[in-house]
Amino acid sequence: MSAGSTSAHSPDWTLRSAATADIELIAELRATVMRADLERLGRYDEHRVRQRLRDGFSTRHTSIIVIDRALAGCVTVRPAEGRQWMEHFYLAPHVQGRGLGSAVLRTVLERTDAQGMTVGLNVRRRGVRPGARPATRRRRQRAGGRAGRRAGGQAGRRAGGQAGRRAGGLRLPRPPESRT
Repeated sequence: MSAGSTSAHSPDWTLRSAATADIELIAELRATVMRADLERLGRYDEHRVRQRLRDGFSTRHTSIIVIDRALAGCVTVRPAEGRQWMEHFYLAPHVQGRGLGSAVLRTVLERTDAQGMTVGLNVRRRGVRPGARPATRRRRQRAGGRAGRRAGGQAGRRAGGQAGRRAGGLRLPRPPESRT
Protein backbone atom coordinates (compact mmCIF):
# COMPACT_ATOMS: atom_id res chain seq x y z
CA MET A 1 0.00 0.00 0.00
CA SER A 2 1.55 3.20 -1.04
CA ALA A 3 0.16 6.68 -1.23
CA GLY A 4 1.70 10.07 -0.98
CA SER A 5 1.11 13.74 -0.91
CA THR A 6 2.96 16.60 -2.50
CA SER A 7 0.89 19.39 -0.96
CA ALA A 8 2.78 22.36 0.45
CA HIS A 9 1.01 21.80 3.76
CA SER A 10 1.03 18.03 3.97
CA PRO A 11 4.31 16.13 4.28
CA ASP A 12 5.20 13.20 2.01
CA TRP A 13 3.70 10.06 3.46
CA THR A 14 3.02 6.43 2.71
CA LEU A 15 0.69 3.73 3.95
CA ARG A 16 2.02 0.34 4.90
CA SER A 17 0.25 -2.71 6.25
CA ALA A 18 0.20 -2.96 10.02
CA ALA A 19 2.18 -5.65 11.82
CA THR A 20 1.58 -7.22 15.19
CA ALA A 21 4.61 -5.30 16.49
CA ASP A 22 2.71 -2.02 15.83
CA ILE A 23 -0.08 -2.63 18.32
CA GLU A 24 1.56 -1.02 21.35
CA LEU A 25 2.68 2.03 19.35
CA ILE A 26 -0.85 2.46 18.03
CA ALA A 27 -2.35 1.93 21.50
CA GLU A 28 -0.09 4.70 22.84
CA LEU A 29 -1.00 6.95 19.91
CA ARG A 30 -4.71 6.37 20.59
CA ALA A 31 -4.26 7.20 24.29
CA THR A 32 -2.38 10.39 23.45
CA VAL A 33 -4.80 11.58 20.78
CA MET A 34 -7.99 10.80 22.71
CA ARG A 35 -6.90 11.77 26.21
CA ALA A 36 -8.13 15.40 26.27
CA ASP A 37 -11.58 14.52 24.89
CA LEU A 38 -12.03 11.52 27.16
CA GLU A 39 -10.92 13.53 30.21
CA ARG A 40 -13.35 16.31 29.26
CA LEU A 41 -16.12 13.70 29.17
CA GLY A 42 -14.94 12.17 32.46
CA ARG A 43 -14.27 8.85 30.69
CA TYR A 44 -10.49 8.61 30.49
CA ASP A 45 -9.15 5.33 31.84
CA GLU A 46 -5.45 4.80 31.22
CA HIS A 47 -5.80 1.05 30.77
CA ARG A 48 -9.15 0.93 28.95
CA VAL A 49 -8.22 3.47 26.25
CA ARG A 50 -5.36 1.18 25.18
CA GLN A 51 -7.16 -2.12 25.72
CA ARG A 52 -10.12 -1.19 23.51
CA LEU A 53 -7.72 -0.77 20.62
CA ARG A 54 -5.91 -4.02 21.40
CA ASP A 55 -9.21 -5.91 21.55
CA GLY A 56 -10.24 -4.82 18.05
CA PHE A 57 -6.83 -4.59 16.37
CA SER A 58 -6.52 -6.27 12.99
CA THR A 59 -3.25 -6.26 11.05
CA ARG A 60 -5.25 -7.39 8.04
CA HIS A 61 -7.34 -4.21 7.89
CA THR A 62 -5.08 -1.59 9.49
CA SER A 63 -2.66 0.65 7.64
CA ILE A 64 0.15 2.59 9.25
CA ILE A 65 0.73 6.15 8.08
CA VAL A 66 4.47 6.66 7.73
CA ILE A 67 6.46 9.89 7.43
CA ASP A 68 10.27 9.75 7.30
CA ARG A 69 10.17 6.03 8.20
CA ALA A 70 8.32 6.78 11.46
CA LEU A 71 4.75 5.97 12.50
CA ALA A 72 2.69 9.16 12.11
CA GLY A 73 -0.76 7.59 12.43
CA CYS A 74 -3.04 4.76 11.43
CA VAL A 75 -6.39 3.99 9.88
CA THR A 76 -8.44 0.80 9.86
CA VAL A 77 -10.81 -0.01 7.00
CA ARG A 78 -12.59 -3.30 7.58
CA PRO A 79 -15.31 -4.98 5.57
CA ALA A 80 -18.60 -5.89 7.23
CA GLU A 81 -22.21 -6.11 6.05
CA GLY A 82 -21.45 -5.13 2.45
CA ARG A 83 -19.53 -1.97 3.22
CA GLN A 84 -16.12 -0.82 4.44
CA TRP A 85 -16.00 0.60 7.98
CA MET A 86 -13.36 3.25 8.61
CA GLU A 87 -12.25 3.42 12.23
CA HIS A 88 -9.16 3.89 14.40
CA PHE A 89 -8.08 6.91 12.35
CA TYR A 90 -5.44 8.59 14.51
CA LEU A 91 -2.69 11.07 13.69
CA ALA A 92 0.22 11.93 15.97
CA PRO A 93 -0.16 15.45 17.38
CA HIS A 94 3.03 16.71 15.67
CA VAL A 95 1.59 15.97 12.19
CA GLN A 96 -1.93 17.30 12.77
CA GLY A 97 -3.11 20.49 11.12
CA ARG A 98 -0.99 20.12 7.98
CA GLY A 99 -3.47 18.43 5.64
CA LEU A 100 -2.29 14.88 6.29
CA GLY A 101 -5.63 13.67 7.64
CA SER A 102 -7.45 15.04 4.59
CA ALA A 103 -4.90 13.45 2.25
CA VAL A 104 -5.21 10.04 3.92
CA LEU A 105 -9.00 10.27 3.99
CA ARG A 106 -9.05 11.20 0.29
CA THR A 107 -6.85 8.18 -0.54
CA VAL A 108 -9.01 5.78 1.49
CA LEU A 109 -12.20 7.09 -0.13
CA GLU A 110 -10.71 6.91 -3.64
CA ARG A 111 -9.82 3.25 -3.04
CA THR A 112 -13.25 2.32 -1.74
CA ASP A 113 -14.95 4.28 -4.54
CA ALA A 114 -12.86 2.33 -7.07
CA GLN A 115 -14.15 -0.89 -5.46
CA GLY A 116 -17.73 0.38 -5.62
CA MET A 117 -18.02 0.06 -1.84
CA THR A 118 -19.98 2.13 0.64
CA VAL A 119 -17.90 3.54 3.48
CA GLY A 120 -19.18 3.73 7.03
CA LEU A 121 -17.39 6.06 9.41
CA ASN A 122 -17.20 4.56 12.87
CA VAL A 123 -16.62 7.39 15.34
CA ARG A 124 -17.06 7.68 19.06
CA ARG A 125 -20.58 8.44 20.23
CA ARG A 126 -20.13 12.17 20.74
CA GLY A 127 -18.63 12.73 17.27
CA VAL A 128 -16.48 15.79 16.84
CA ARG A 129 -16.70 18.09 19.81
CA PRO A 130 -17.89 21.66 19.20
CA GLY A 131 -14.44 23.00 20.19
CA ALA A 132 -12.59 20.76 17.73
CA ARG A 133 -10.10 22.27 15.36
CA PRO A 134 -11.83 23.62 12.22
CA ALA A 135 -9.87 21.28 9.92
CA THR A 136 -10.99 18.24 11.96
CA ARG A 137 -14.61 19.37 11.81
CA ARG A 138 -14.47 19.94 8.02
CA ARG A 139 -12.77 16.59 7.38
CA ARG A 140 -15.41 14.67 9.36
CA GLN A 141 -18.21 16.56 7.63
CA ARG A 142 -16.78 15.78 4.18
CA ALA A 143 -16.73 12.10 5.13
CA GLY A 144 -20.39 12.24 6.11
CA GLY A 145 -20.01 12.87 9.84
CA ARG A 146 -21.87 15.50 11.79
CA ALA A 147 -19.79 17.96 13.73
CA GLY A 148 -20.83 19.18 17.14
CA ARG A 149 -23.87 16.90 17.53
CA ARG A 150 -24.57 13.39 18.68
CA ALA A 151 -24.03 11.42 15.53
CA GLY A 152 -25.01 8.06 16.95
CA GLY A 153 -21.56 6.66 16.33
CA GLN A 154 -21.50 6.30 12.57
CA ALA A 155 -22.00 8.03 9.25
CA GLY A 156 -21.68 6.81 5.72
CA ARG A 157 -20.42 7.66 2.28
CA ARG A 158 -21.75 5.80 -0.71
CA ALA A 159 -19.49 4.81 -3.58
CA GLY A 160 -19.11 7.71 -5.94
CA GLY A 161 -18.78 10.28 -3.18
CA GLN A 162 -22.36 10.83 -1.99
CA ALA A 163 -22.39 11.40 1.74
CA GLY A 164 -25.19 10.16 3.93
CA ARG A 165 -25.79 10.89 7.58
CA ARG A 166 -27.53 8.96 10.29
CA ALA A 167 -29.82 11.87 10.98
CA GLY A 168 -31.52 12.96 7.80
CA GLY A 169 -29.69 11.03 5.08
CA LEU A 170 -28.64 7.44 4.73
CA ARG A 171 -29.48 5.49 7.86
CA LEU A 172 -26.74 3.00 8.59
CA PRO A 173 -26.80 0.15 11.09
CA ARG A 174 -24.43 0.10 14.05
CA PRO A 175 -21.02 -1.19 12.95
CA PRO A 176 -20.82 -4.93 13.68
CA GLU A 177 -18.42 -5.93 16.43
CA SER A 178 -17.56 -2.28 16.98
CA ARG A 179 -14.89 -1.72 19.59
CA THR A 180 -14.32 2.02 19.34
